[in-house]
Amino acid sequence: MLKQIFFWISLLWTGIVLFLCLVQSDKIPAVSIENLDKVVHAFFHFVFTFLWILFFRTEIKDPTSYTPYIISFLFSVLFGVTIEIMQGQYTTTRKEDMMDVLANMVGAFLAVFVVILYFKNKRLNKI
Repeated sequence: MLKQIFFWISLLWTGIVLFLCLVQSDKIPAVSIENLDKVVHAFFHFVFTFLWILFFRTEIKDPTSYTPYIISFLFSVLFGVTIEIMQGQYTTTRKEDMMDVLANMVGAFLAVFVVILYFKNKRLNKI
């Protein structure tokens, strides 16, 4: 049951990110804070990676395996690159931006780091 919950929440978040990144930017309220879009990208991919790690941890039963982290990180990076390409190809008010890809990677890396620390501390507290 938990596996299904994590899957559907992860899939929902993926859809939300996809929609928000591909909607015409003139439909989004403008906020003039420098580099806010990079923070938003990092946040989107932090949550994206975090949720997919939780799902893949239910799929891969070995609590010491790094596979869920690697899969989720790579999925996040590939998803982010794909969105950037789609922005350049299919939208008129957005453009491809390598700095967005970098922000996505930072968010994904932070999620991996935070979850690894959490589960490492959780295991150490059991000893």
